[in-house]
Amino acid sequence: MKTKILAILAITSLVVLSCKKDPVEPEHTHDETPAATTGSLKLEFEAMVDTTALVFNTQNYLNANGDTFKVSTFKYYISNVVLTKNDNSTYTEPNSYHLIDHSSATSLVLTIPNVPVGSYKAVTFMIGVDSARNVSGVQSGDLDPTKGMFWSWSSGYIMAKLEGTSPQSGATSKALTFHVGGFQGANSTLKTVSPSFGTETANVSTTATPEVHIKTDLSQWFKSPNTTNFGTTHTIHMPGAAAKGIADNYADMFTVEHIHN
Repeated sequence: MKTKILAILAITSLVVLSCKKDPVEPEHTHDETPAATTGSLKLEFEAMVDTTALVFNTQNYLNANGDTFKVSTFKYYISNVVLTKNDNSTYTEPNSYHLIDHSSATSLVLTIPNVPVGSYKAVTFMIGVDSARNVSGVQSGDLDPTKGMFWSWSSGYIMAKLEGTSPQSGATSKALTFHVGGFQGANSTLKTVSPSFGTETANVSTTATPEVHIKTDLSQWFKSPNTTNFGTTHTIHMPGAAAKGIADNYADMFTVEHIHN
């Protein structure tokens, strides 16, 4: 009898255990948003002629040769922008081609997105359009030929353009026409420059966008190492030694004036 009772109890226990529900595992939620690790940085360009602000068509200026001139057009390409952190790591802006046109206020501020958070001590960029894009045919955006910076006859970009007038110009119309281009060989006009931040840094965070103010000194086009006489050098519209001479001059035209953090 005792054996039967034990058997019944064992069977009952098994039935009770089999009826228990498996414990419910708590659901894992993914509400946490990863902390942002990038921000933006602005480069702002202001045109000057030595210490005087550039004013189109009306203001007279003097070049290093003592020639008087006025300016009607001033624009150039900035490309391949690289930012350097205090720890010497770098960030390279992708698809980095910008046309700076000093007659268009909207083109004078470059906002570089997706910059890793940190303090930056330097910026490096090319004046002009690199050889890869010069041989890539018709393109869009700032590289669109309708921007007036492309030689269709030679399938190449004008790296920088300055137009105006001068009483001393040797051209019959007294015009000044400097269309500087050429990306090959000894007369390449491509210039890579690194205007110094000095002791300042640009501090990129997720909530603040530093503004690097850059002075573009147009007078450098005609100063050093090749002092320009408008009586003999007034028209450049193709690659060559004359274009390279102007590019050698304007490689010095950028100065970082200050940084707003």
